[in-house]
Amino acid sequence: MDNIANMLTAIRNAKSVKHPSVKVAYSKVNMGIAQIFKSEGFIEDVQVKDRGGKQRLIISLKYSKDGESVINNLTMVSKPGKRIYASYKEIPKVRYGYGILVVSTPQGIMTGENAKKEKVGGEVLCKVW
Repeated sequence: MDNIANMLTAIRNAKSVKHPSVKVAYSKVNMGIAQIFKSEGFIEDVQVKDRGGKQRLIISLKYSKDGESVINNLTMVSKPGKRIYASYKEIPKVRYGYGILVVSTPQGIMTGENAKKEKVGGEVLCKVW
């Protein structure tokens, strides 16, 4: 399994048992996705911890006042066996605009809406709502 799938699965598992945070392997892609989740309000915070030469991301999950996770669903779109690419014209809305699509573009990792505004396409990594 790849790093992105591991991170999304760890977040999904942690939210289902209501853990306050989750640790995942550090990579530039994982950090970019986590920063997008934070800026869009799906997670509370993301930090990089260095322990014994290995870097880890500490992702603090966000819950509503009644204890429900802000994230309803996280799914991979592009997978190692089947990569999904889209031009900026083909990037769809997620859940009628209530969710986000994360796209890896030549200018870096960004949301689907930002990719449309910048008029760049790329690999569609995941969607969250």
